[in-house]
Amino acid sequence: VCKRGDVTVQPSHVISLGSAVNISCSLKPKQGCLPSSSSSRLILYKFDRRIYFDHGHSLSSQVTGLPLGTTLFVCKLACSSSDEIRICGAEISVGVVPEQPRNLSCIQKGERGTVTCAWDRGRDTHLYTAYTLQLNGPKNLTWQKQCNDHYCDHLDLEINLTPESLESSYTVKVTAINSLGSASSFPSSFTLLDIVKPLPPWDIRIKFVNASVNRCTLLWRDEGLVLLNRLRYRPINSRSWNMVNATNAKGRHDLLDLKPFTEYEFQISSKLHLYKGSWSDWSESLRTQTPEEEPTGMLNVWYMRQHIDYNRQQISLFWKNLSLLEARGKILHYQVTLQEVAGGEITLQNITEHTSWTWVIPRTGNWAVAVSAANSKGSSLPTRINITDLCGTELLAPQQVFAKSEGMDKLMVTWTPPEKAAPAVQKYVVEWRELHPGGGMQPPLGWLWSTPYNLSALISENIKPYVCYEIRVHVLAGDQGGCSSTRGSSEHKAPLSGPHINAISEEKGSVLISWDEIPAQEQMGCILHYRIYWKERDSNSQPQLCEIPYRISPNSHPIDSLQPRVTYVLWMTALTAAGESPQGNEREFCLQGKANWSAFVAPSICTAVIMVGILSMRCFRQKVFVLLLALRPQWCSKEIPDPANSTWAKKYPIVEEKTQLALDRLLKDWPTAEEPEPLVINEVLYQVTPVFRPPHHSSWSEKGQGVQGHYTSEEDTGYIASSPPPPRALTAETGQGVDLYKVLGSKGPDSKPGNPASPLTVLPVDYLPTHEGYLPSNMNYLPSHEAPITDPLEELPQHISLSIFPSSSLRPLTFSCGEKLTLDQIKMGCGSLML
Repeated sequence: VCKRGDVTVQPSHVISLGSAVNISCSLKPKQGCLPSSSSSRLILYKFDRRIYFDHGHSLSSQVTGLPLGTTLFVCKLACSSSDEIRICGAEISVGVVPEQPRNLSCIQKGERGTVTCAWDRGRDTHLYTAYTLQLNGPKNLTWQKQCNDHYCDHLDLEINLTPESLESSYTVKVTAINSLGSASSFPSSFTLLDIVKPLPPWDIRIKFVNASVNRCTLLWRDEGLVLLNRLRYRPINSRSWNMVNATNAKGRHDLLDLKPFTEYEFQISSKLHLYKGSWSDWSESLRTQTPEEEPTGMLNVWYMRQHIDYNRQQISLFWKNLSLLEARGKILHYQVTLQEVAGGEITLQNITEHTSWTWVIPRTGNWAVAVSAANSKGSSLPTRINITDLCGTELLAPQQVFAKSEGMDKLMVTWTPPEKAAPAVQKYVVEWRELHPGGGMQPPLGWLWSTPYNLSALISENIKPYVCYEIRVHVLAGDQGGCSSTRGSSEHKAPLSGPHINAISEEKGSVLISWDEIPAQEQMGCILHYRIYWKERDSNSQPQLCEIPYRISPNSHPIDSLQPRVTYVLWMTALTAAGESPQGNEREFCLQGKANWSAFVAPSICTAVIMVGILSMRCFRQKVFVLLLALRPQWCSKEIPDPANSTWAKKYPIVEEKTQLALDRLLKDWPTAEEPEPLVINEVLYQVTPVFRPPHHSSWSEKGQGVQGHYTSEEDTGYIASSPPPPRALTAETGQGVDLYKVLGSKGPDSKPGNPASPLTVLPVDYLPTHEGYLPSNMNYLPSHEAPITDPLEELPQHISLSIFPSSSLRPLTFSCGEKLTLDQIKMGCGSLML
C-alpha cells in the first residue's frame, strides 16, 4: 500500500506477449506539493528511464511492446524546489500459455523402488506454472501430486508397484497451468514390467579354475525377477568393449577368450524381461589380471663382435623384450646357450635377468648362440643365430646408405642392394646408436630386421632430436655378411661451442694440431666438418683456414703452410648442416724451423750420381782436370826463388862439382868401407787433424823466401852422397805443408870431416845451418839448445791441409859434389827437385 498515491494497471498485471497495458498514477488528498511551489508534475518511469510526465495530481499512459518477463513501472512527484518524491509502482508480467507436456515416461528403480515420472515441458512460459501428475490404476485407484517447482519437469509419486500386479495396466498424465491458461499431456499406459528398471548387479568376482586363463568364471548377485544379463569386458589399455548376453545366468557365466597375464575390466547389467522393460545401470567395474601362460613369442636377438687379441674375441648379445601378448607373463630370466657348430656340444649355458650378455670365445671355429625367455609357466622357443663376421665380405656391402629426418623423433634410412651379390641377400639388419653418448656410458643399441625386398626402414625407437646417430646397414647371406654405415640426426642446429685445441706440436716440418671433441649435448646434430683458422699474431688480415671432413678418430690434423719463426694464433670451429659453431679456444704457436734434411738429401744424392756418371767419361775428366788447374790458387802456381841468390849462398862459397843424376851410378858407387855412410832421410807420418787458418802476411812471405804446398814425387827425391853422417830419421806431419828446405842433406860450413853429425836442427828459412843442412818449416819445432829466433814465420798457420810430400818416403838424390852441397847447385820448383 502506497501512502502518497496509487498506480493502477489495466487490464491486468499479467498479460500475454504483444498485449498493451494502461498505467495510471494518482495522488491522495493533501499529498501534493506545497502551495508555495510554483509547479507540480507526475513522472512515470520504466525501470530507471523516464517515459511520461504530466502536470496535476494524476496521469495515465498506454504502454505496448513489453518483453517477456517482468517489467517495473514507478510514479514520482516533482516539485519546483525539491527532489523527486516516489509515489508508487507496479510490476507487469509478460508470458505465454503453457505448451502441452510431451514424452511422458515413468520408471520404478528396482522391485522396491517408487514410481517416478518425467516429461518435456516445452518452451518456457516466463510465468509461474504448476504441473500436476495423476496416475490411475486398477480398481479405480488414483494417485495425484503437484509440483511446486517453477521449472518442474519430473515428479516422484512416492508409491511402489508390487510384483503381484505384473500384468496390471496403469495410466498417467501431467497437466500444466498458469495465469494465461493450461495444457495436459496425452495419457500414457504401462505395466509394471514396462517401468521397472532393475538395480545394477553387485558383489562381482572372478574365478580361474586351476589357475588357467582357459577356464574363467564370472560371478555376481542380482534381483530375483532378473531374467537377462549382459556382460562387457576389455583390457584396461583398450577403448573398445567385448559384449556378451546371458539368459537365466543366475549370477554365473564362463568366459573363454581371455588373454593370459592381462589386466581386464568387467561390468554387468540386468533386465527383467527379454522384450519389456529397460536395462539396469552398469555395475561397478571389477579389475583383475589373468594368470600367466607359457611364452609363445621368440626373442629378437642381435650381436656385436670385438677382437681382443690374435686368438680371442668378445661376443656381445642383445635382445628385445617380448610383447605382453608374446610373454604371457612376467619374464623371470633369459637363458643363453653358446656352442661350437662343428662339435655340436654345448660349451656354455648362462641365465641372466638382463637383455644383454657378453662373453669371450676363441676366434677360431664357427659359433652359434640360442636365447630364450622364461616365466613361471615355462620358456619360449629359443632364437638361434650364427656368429659371423658381419662386415667381412665387401661384395655384400649395401650401396648408397642415406639417413634423412622424418620429424622430431624419426629417421628414414634407405639403401640399395649389393651390386654383384643382390640375389644372395637373405636379410637386412639396420642398427643404430648414439655417436657420442653423454656421461661416457655405452649407448643403447637399437636394431630392426628387414626382408630382402625392403630397401628402407623407419627408425623411431629411442630417437631424440639434436643427437647424432651412427647407422649401419648389414646384409646377411648364409654365414657371410657385409655392411655400410652413415650418420644422421632427426633435428640439427649449429653447435653451441667449438672444439678445444689441447696440443700443438711440430712434426717433420709441419704443425700437428690436436683437439678435444665438443661435448655431446653441445653438438646439436651430426658434425660434418671441422675448420682450423690461423693468422699472424697482432695482424688485422683475414685468417686462413683449413676445412677437414669429420672423422670419428683421431682428432688431429697437420698444417704445412705456417712460416718458421712467426707467431700464429690458431682456433677451430665445427659445422653441422645447420651452420657453424662459435670459435673454440685460441692457442699461440711459433714454428722453430728445424732443418728438413729430406729437402736437400735427395737432391744431393741425385747430383752426386750425375757427377760420378760424368767423371766416368775420360774426355770429361780431362776437361775437369784442366779447369781445376786453371782455378788453383796463385800461391801454388808461383815459381820458387832460386836458392843460389840467397844471402847464405853468397856468404859461404862452394866448390863446384859436376853433378851426375844417373841413378845407376849412384847405386853402383854406393858407400864403401872408406866412404862414410849415406844419410837416410825418411818421412814419418803422424795423423793430424787438418785445420785451416787464414795465412798471415809476413815479411818472409813477401820476400818469396818460403813456399808451402809443393808436391814432391818419388822420382824427385834421393840420397845425398857426400861425407856420410849417421843415419837420421826425418819426421813430418801428414797433411802439413812442408817446403823443400826441410830435407837438404849437406853439412854446414863449420862441420869437419871427422866430427859426427850433430842432431837435426830446424831453423827459419832465412837461415841455413852449417852442420846438418836441414831447413825448418815451423818455428814450433825449434830444438831446446837453439835460441828461438823471432821471425814472422811463427805467425803462419801451424796446420795446413796441403802437403808436398806423398805418403811414401823421399827417394835418394844422385849427384857428385864433394863434401858440400850448396844452394846454388839446387834448382827448385813446383814440379820436382832438380840439381
